[in-house]
Amino acid sequence: MIEDPPLVTLRRSQHRPSADRIAALTGVPTGHVADAMDGRGSFDAAIKACFPDQAHFCGVAITCHAGPADNLAVMAALAVLSPGDVIVAGTDGYKATAVVGDLVLGMAKNSGAVGFVTDGCVRDLPGIRGVGLPCLAAGVTPNSPVRNGPGTVGLPVVVGGVAVETGDVIVADADGAVVVPFALIDHVIARVAEIAKAEAAFEAKVKAGLRVPDFVTALYDSGRVREI
Repeated sequence: MIEDPPLVTLRRSQHRPSADRIAALTGVPTGHVADAMDGRGSFDAAIKACFPDQAHFCGVAITCHAGPADNLAVMAALAVLSPGDVIVAGTDGYKATAVVGDLVLGMAKNSGAVGFVTDGCVRDLPGIRGVGLPCLAAGVTPNSPVRNGPGTVGLPVVVGGVAVETGDVIVADADGAVVVPFALIDHVIARVAEIAKAEAAFEAKVKAGLRVPDFVTALYDSGRVREI
């Protein structure tokens, strides 16, 4: 590279889901949301809430790519947060240093953020609990990052194996978090209602004593099982 890159490359939000759409996905189990997208969409299983009782949120992604051992992009994202946002911070999966601690999350909460997700690590767990902002991370370490850049804010990132763009919806609970692409929001809202109804019917059967699903019974009756 002939010239050093800018410290931060910023693209401001191009679209934002309506409040009604966010409300329609708030409180929906992440499993239902993933099922509405054919069983996919969740971050890597290692990315979990620091505290399961502080895991639930639904908000609008604002993406940043900090890279390994750096958090300048996360700090830059604080300046463009809107109420209801979720900071999604990519670190390329780097785990030797934390990307944020309680003070950064406290500033994010002061700006109206409803959650934070990273494929890296965090630190200051007692302080994070005190802040109360739901935080999902791939690990915890006391080591601290630097603020040198380069980084990006508002550009597409890949975090935990999932592509995320600013304006996507992030739904989280104790199971993890799922990304709903902006273009699929209405489709997912329509499907989760159907999925909830089907889940409730199946649950009622299990509570009533169901031992084997109907499709398994049909499989054995189909003549397509070979017993050896």
